[in-house]
Amino acid sequence: MGYNIQDLVLHNTEQTMVENVSMVFNIQDFVLLGLKEMEQLRYFYSVVALLIYLSTVFLCTLVVYIVRTEQSLHEPMYILICGMMVNVMFGSSAFLPKLTIDLFSGWTTVSLPACLTQAFFIQTFISVEILSFTIMGFDRYLAVGFPLRYHSLMTNKKAIFSLIFIWSFVILILLVGFQLVIRITLCGNSIYNVYCETMSLTRLACSSTFTYTVYGTTVTLLIFIGSAVIVIYCYICTIIICLKISKEASQKAMHTLVTHIITYTTFMACSLFVAFRYRLYSGPISTVTHIVISVAGLLISCTVNPLIYGIRTEALRIKVIHTLKKISQKKTLSKFK
Repeated sequence: MGYNIQDLVLHNTEQTMVENVSMVFNIQDFVLLGLKEMEQLRYFYSVVALLIYLSTVFLCTLVVYIVRTEQSLHEPMYILICGMMVNVMFGSSAFLPKLTIDLFSGWTTVSLPACLTQAFFIQTFISVEILSFTIMGFDRYLAVGFPLRYHSLMTNKKAIFSLIFIWSFVILILLVGFQLVIRITLCGNSIYNVYCETMSLTRLACSSTFTYTVYGTTVTLLIFIGSAVIVIYCYICTIIICLKISKEASQKAMHTLVTHIITYTTFMACSLFVAFRYRLYSGPISTVTHIVISVAGLLISCTVNPLIYGIRTEALRIKVIHTLKKISQKKTLSKFK
């Protein structure tokens, strides 16, 4: 029994479709389109990224070292600041070294395992940062609102336990989410960013993402809304209390509060864009917009937070300056020897 021409055409077409689908379903590398947008000035951007990373790690390490060694700084507020510095080092290490290497070498692709690993680390950093802001806002409310009871309401052990709980909670919920992500079949390889995160991956899906979308949206909303409610409540209560206390104490409390508000709202705005830009808007967003807003959210915490909480906090600033002077003096003495 022979095949007619129509049968042969249909057979070849079906075979080609199967081969194409097989190729698509076995994607191993993803193209980071954001890196291509930075191609013309990639050496300049790579140097900037490296300098930001080195200065961030140096300052954060210095703050952590000072808090660890100075007995007078063994208080809940400084422990929480120390925890934030550790998270900033974690987040910047998940983002900036790879960005520096990719830009310097001209690489624009990333493997699936590397992409998932980076996405997990960056999303851990973002979630921990938001919850750290929340705990710090609550801590300042207790310090201003209940000054006589503060040291019983917020102890060093409670501060450390809060940080451990935040990290454990975030890692647990993200592990569940990533178990859902790795089951999704992907049919594309273009990511509109300079780093990986799960929403960019799920956008490439050709199988159902309903389970992950429901889980991811629910968890994200709980973190963002829960954090916002607690922080706004603490801000309002703190402001009301500041209006009733002495002018000097009020100015000191408001100085800390305004600093916290600026960093918190900026980071939350950028994080919300990254989390919901594909969920809420289906229209075209330029690659440049993706890069600017997505990178801004990470760089703000990686650069501004160490400066604000490490330098503008008076007790820490004094210790940081004193430590830097000691380092400078040691270097000067070593040159003369």
